[in-house]
Amino acid sequence: MASPPISFSVGSPSGSSFVDAVASYRRSQLYLSDTISNSASGDEDERESIYDEESQIGADASGEENGRVEIDTSITGEWDDDDELTPGPSIDSLRPEYLLPVPEEGAATPKAIPAPQDAAREHTPLLRKTTSLSFLERTAPPRAAKVVLKLPERASPSIVRRNSQLSTRSRVSGRRMSTGRAPKFAPTGHSTFGQTLFNCIAILLGIGMLSEPLAFAYAGWIGGSLLIVFYGFITCYTAKILAHIILSDSKLRSYSDIGRKAFGRASVPWINALFCLELFTVSVALVTLYADSLHSVEPAYSTTFYKCIGIAILLPTMLMPLSILSYASIIGIVSTLLIVAVIFIDGFSKPDSPGSLWSPAPTDWGVTNLGELGVSFGLFMAGFSGHAVIPSLARDMLDPSQFDKMIDSAFLVATIVYATIGVAGYLMFGNAVSDEFSQDLMKVVGYNPALNKIALWGLVLSPLSKYALATRPLAITIEMLLGIDPVVPSGDDHAMSIKSDTNAAPSFLERHHALKNTFVTIERTLFVFMSVAISILVPEFSSMMAFLGAFSSFLLCVIGPVSAKIALAGRVGLWDAFLLVTAVVMACWGTGAAFWSTTEG
Repeated sequence: MASPPISFSVGSPSGSSFVDAVASYRRSQLYLSDTISNSASGDEDERESIYDEESQIGADASGEENGRVEIDTSITGEWDDDDELTPGPSIDSLRPEYLLPVPEEGAATPKAIPAPQDAAREHTPLLRKTTSLSFLERTAPPRAAKVVLKLPERASPSIVRRNSQLSTRSRVSGRRMSTGRAPKFAPTGHSTFGQTLFNCIAILLGIGMLSEPLAFAYAGWIGGSLLIVFYGFITCYTAKILAHIILSDSKLRSYSDIGRKAFGRASVPWINALFCLELFTVSVALVTLYADSLHSVEPAYSTTFYKCIGIAILLPTMLMPLSILSYASIIGIVSTLLIVAVIFIDGFSKPDSPGSLWSPAPTDWGVTNLGELGVSFGLFMAGFSGHAVIPSLARDMLDPSQFDKMIDSAFLVATIVYATIGVAGYLMFGNAVSDEFSQDLMKVVGYNPALNKIALWGLVLSPLSKYALATRPLAITIEMLLGIDPVVPSGDDHAMSIKSDTNAAPSFLERHHALKNTFVTIERTLFVFMSVAISILVPEFSSMMAFLGAFSSFLLCVIGPVSAKIALAGRVGLWDAFLLVTAVVMACWGTGAAFWSTTEG
């Protein structure tokens, strides 16, 4: 991974810095929320049908059947990347004698159709410009190449108009017909280099950082150092794979689109199922983190009691619009920075062990238990599981050619932060570190209690603010499968709405909408109850994070991107083969160890 740039501007080119950075982060959170819901709503299938339609029209132009007319490329609407296009005459305005005739079998194929000549006048130019029959007239000199265009028996204006509409749709979405040259990344996004870097770091630095000291305790100094560097490197590599695939084809928009292109349409349900499983695991981990942190601040009640009380807090957030939740998620960034600051303040303020950086607690250099080593695989990998939003970040970048440089810097920062937290927490508490080392900050006497309480309250508010945003795609997917997607005001850009019948009575529509909203409320209530119940049944935070990293993160962040690269390239390199085999072994080992640790507990 390359070193980060010395300085970068977080603001937009116009100069507004903090507001643009917050807006860019909010946009990235909304992209993350839409990762699954778009594919579940059928938008990807609609885009697929449009692309198939365009491809079919392009295939019809190959001219393998009878009734073909060979014409110059200036008539077809095919252009180079650098050509400028201006509207040409409509097909409806052309007189019948200007339409292309369809030659009979054996007849000579016309090469061009001369325009009607007016009577010459004194100011008539010597070289007359020929009339173009194209809807999109070229301003650059026409190429000499010829194409074969298949026409029906009679030139139907509706067919040509349909072709024009598809071409216009292609221009609107930023796609251009290929001329055999290397693809170029068109700057169609909104976020600058600095804003995208900020978004990526903010997404990577999540709740996984709290289990880094325990991962070092399970893997030892040698194993932990090698694993965290190795995982940071390979996840950065696979993030570049996803970005290169998404930027090489303007029709792709999300992770599911990449899977569709690499493995076919049958892979999309499996990819969405993995995302749903990952999001549900995250929801359970957030409930556990909230309750454990609140129990550390106020130990008068049990964590189970706090989890039950949390239902009354989480339910209203599940019904809030995403425009509010995306701003609330910034609390997570503040709590992350606060925790890092508190670790060093506490560690350097206490001279003796435990909880001191001056006098480290007992630690191990190597691995003492193979089962614990497997758990550490998932704990380390859980911190780097942000690949679901990588395609959207690449699409939203003003200059996508700088994505590799940006992603190198982001994963380098994330690896350094995770390694710093893991090393500091392991030094301070040693092999006796808790599942969430933040709990140990309140147990040790000698720290500043007010400072630690502020940090822990940040960890209490952060899961509550992230819960609804992280689980919204899963909730929307369930609602669409049940046919009860909600009806909300149009001001929420990312809300679901039903297609109403304008001829129906208003009272019927109101009752229909109210009934659907009632079902949505019931469904989201049951979803919150289910995540809280699983959190009570599996109270170990480390077990949930180990399963999240070993199963979901390995599949979505390593195995999936590498497999997509191999499928699209049609060959496998030595490094990709090694990476794929290693990821499969670690995923199986880590998942089994996570289940084993849960049954033992």
